[in-house]
Amino acid sequence: MAAMKHVRLLCVVALWACVGTESTSSRGSGGTLVITVGGDPDNLIPPLISTVQAAQITDLVFDRLAEIGDSLNILNDAGFTPRLADRWTWGKDSLSIAFHINPRAKWHDGQAVHSNDVRFTFRSTADSTLGSPVAALISNIDSVSTPDSATAVFWFHSRNPQQFFDAVYQMPIMPEHVWKDIPPATWRASDPAKHPVGSGQFRFVRWTPRASVEVVADSANYRGGPKLGRVIWSIAPDFNTALTRFLSGETDFFEVLRPENLPEVAKHPELRTKRYPGLAYTFTQFNLRDPASHSRPHPLFGDRELRRALTMAVDRATIVRSVYDTLALPALGPTVRAYPTTDANLAQLPFDPARARQILDSLGWRDANGDGIRERRGRVLEFTLGVPSSSKERGRMAVLIQEQLRQVGAKVDVQPLDFPVLVERERKRNFDAVIGAWRTQASPGSVRGSWGTAGSRAASGTNYGSYESAVFDAYVDSALASFDPAARRAFFTKAYETIIQDAPAIWLAEPASIVGYHSRLQLAPLRADAWWAHIGEWWIPADKRIPRDNAPPQSAAPPAAAPAPQKTP
Repeated sequence: MAAMKHVRLLCVVALWACVGTESTSSRGSGGTLVITVGGDPDNLIPPLISTVQAAQITDLVFDRLAEIGDSLNILNDAGFTPRLADRWTWGKDSLSIAFHINPRAKWHDGQAVHSNDVRFTFRSTADSTLGSPVAALISNIDSVSTPDSATAVFWFHSRNPQQFFDAVYQMPIMPEHVWKDIPPATWRASDPAKHPVGSGQFRFVRWTPRASVEVVADSANYRGGPKLGRVIWSIAPDFNTALTRFLSGETDFFEVLRPENLPEVAKHPELRTKRYPGLAYTFTQFNLRDPASHSRPHPLFGDRELRRALTMAVDRATIVRSVYDTLALPALGPTVRAYPTTDANLAQLPFDPARARQILDSLGWRDANGDGIRERRGRVLEFTLGVPSSSKERGRMAVLIQEQLRQVGAKVDVQPLDFPVLVERERKRNFDAVIGAWRTQASPGSVRGSWGTAGSRAASGTNYGSYESAVFDAYVDSALASFDPAARRAFFTKAYETIIQDAPAIWLAEPASIVGYHSRLQLAPLRADAWWAHIGEWWIPADKRIPRDNAPPQSAAPPAAAPAPQKTP
């Protein structure tokens, strides 16, 4: 997912303590949290989401069988806490896990959660007609059986250290009775996609495109109601508009503060900032397939040596300092430094413009007419670089990359796009290059979906650049299958070295994560892979509430009867 979700990986990290000094006895349910975000979710169907906005919403509306702990330990089941499953049992050969469904768990339409919902979720996610980007990440799960209505048994092809993680983290459970009569290929356009029914602590209310998404507390939830009464995502594609909403008090929480915003936030005594461990990295991704015909290599980026030359022409360290100051480091590859499996000294393609020019010359790209731009066989060395208009950092990086590549004879046309438009172009592989960003998962294995062959070939895979390497895939698979930490790290290092040398992307920045929030909010810890994971524990003291906190939530009560599923032609 996320996105991503795509989007979801990591080691043990230290998180800041809770914010606020009032005792828990003074807490009361209620209050409205308004979050500023830069774009709409791409969709609200858990196995299909690929944006952070979508992950935030679906993680509140849908529950998993178990939830990963703040330490983000992905090995076996240590650190996971019960959710829809109140207990589980491993098979003697460790090739099966039996989950017992909490008998109090209900869907938001009033129906009980059963084991068949778990089986349906797995089968749907793995169904090639759905095209879930998660399918590549659950390939070690053979099947799910349901010996009774309260027991779902996961069967695995082989033992590996993250079997439990694969079974629970990747698949928020979906209601079979809502979706079973709708062909998976038509889910995106179906009515349930617009009105999701989940089992989490918050119920979906409405989604007004380019304006807001709203959820309200499920006071009768099997885990108990959340402390907040409702959560609203205020959508503002323009960053300055989003920032103004936060500074003026129109919203309570801003998840993407930039370094240059911190002095302005400090002028408002009612606002706070908080830095927490993040799992994000940014990159310029090349499309290795021709947008006009995916069966052909891209006329430029299908050439490995050309990609390497362009990478050598980009001064990543200078770009990071110019854009982030001290609040980011150059990215290492499709990974982050927080993983224990990441070698912080991974060898990179060097910044070497002279060598880049030599490679381009040797490939036949030369400036024949003296206009400063290279050509070869009548084709100009020119491409379009897409960037989300809501991201000032990526816009600034695009301009710097444009100038640095101009100096070696490549013309870059920077194209700012609304975030949903950019995501749709990526999904359809209709682009030359884009500056993207992934907030990764708790497991480094998520690279199988975002950079592996399976993620390239799946209909809704998130390997948008279509990089495919059997060597990279094999090293990742070996790493994930290893129970030995040293061997696991060594295999991942080989995988990262392979993809760095193949240069399907220019690895740009690994930024720090800084959020802004109103002091009336009492926060729980911000989890590294998903700061929103504990929103159900956030609260607003009664004496600090403002009019919008006391507005009665709409559609807070469950419907009298479950809605009949509708078939989509």
